[in-house]
Amino acid sequence: MTSMLDIVFIMLIFFIVTASFVSEKGLQMNFPGKPPAGPPSPNEPIGFQVDANNHIFHAGRLIDPWSIEPIIKREHTERPEAPVVVSTHKDAHTRQFIRIYDEALKAGMGRDRIAVVVSSE
Repeated sequence: MTSMLDIVFIMLIFFIVTASFVSEKGLQMNFPGKPPAGPPSPNEPIGFQVDANNHIFHAGRLIDPWSIEPIIKREHTERPEAPVVVSTHKDAHTRQFIRIYDEALKAGMGRDRIAVVVSSE
């Protein structure tokens, strides 16, 4: 039994001495910087988000449902080619999307310029 243990230790020492340890270099990642703080591009969508608690957000700010139409009118005037995109949580009420949809129609958006995206977050 002792001789077998000696052989195992000798093999272990042999493998440690002969092994070459290479430090792996990872991929170089070039992350984009902050986006320029200028006006949005002409085709950037007019975005609204509806969370699971049925709160409506625009540009990261909580907004009042009655301010949807003026926001769309203002941004549609600045960027006539921009569509309206509504991102809703899967647990949000449909009436919130319908409200944004109706306000977009009142603001002069065409039916083909309004889209909805359902997310689980």
